[in-house]
Amino acid sequence: MAGIWRDFVAAVFTTFRRRDERAIAEERRRAVERLAEETIRQARRSTDPPE
Repeated sequence: MAGIWRDFVAAVFTTFRRRDERAIAEERRRAVERLAEETIRQARRSTDPPE
């Protein structure tokens, strides 16, 4: 009986850990996108002729 509860608790922790890992991966992806957009904006500003 204890083995069943141990497996259940392990499954719950694994689920939460995977969810956290997905959230971290998603946040990293968004950060990279923001960095890329900012880099592109800066490059365009430096190459655009002044008005």
